Amino acid sequence: MDDKKKNERLSLLSDLIKLAKADNDDSTIEFDFLLKLAIQMDVSKEDFKLLFEEYIAFHPPVFEHDRIIQFQRLVLMMNVDQHVAKEELDYIRELGIKMGLHPSATDEVLKIMGDFPNSIVPPEKLITIFKTFHN
Repeated sequence: MDDKKKNERLSLLSDLIKLAKADNDDSTIEFDFLLKLAIQMDVSKEDFKLLFEEYIAFHPPVFEHDRIIQFQRLVLMMNVDQHVAKEELDYIRELGIKMGLHPSATDEVLKIMGDFPNSIVPPEKLITIFKTFHN
């Protein structure tokens, strides 16, 4: 894997870790979810462990489609422990803006997520929301 792709993946996981820590509640469920994502992203266990100790520069995905997927991962991460804290919502909104996603689209997703089982907004609904607010 080239360095640019590796840095992007580490940055994405780092953001997810920061979100997991936002509510100051260390959850085994959240850690297990993060580890599974790291494995799916071909991030070594050593690199994964370092993410809890080191600062990783923010490297949002280049393509909007990938940024929307990352936003969906953030929503999943926030809901994995069945508890959504205000700090987590604030952090997700901030990251959505940093990633260049339309704030109204991210707010809409956060508003409706509770309408779906396990707060998982179906991919087609997510895409429809972001298309509606596309610049």
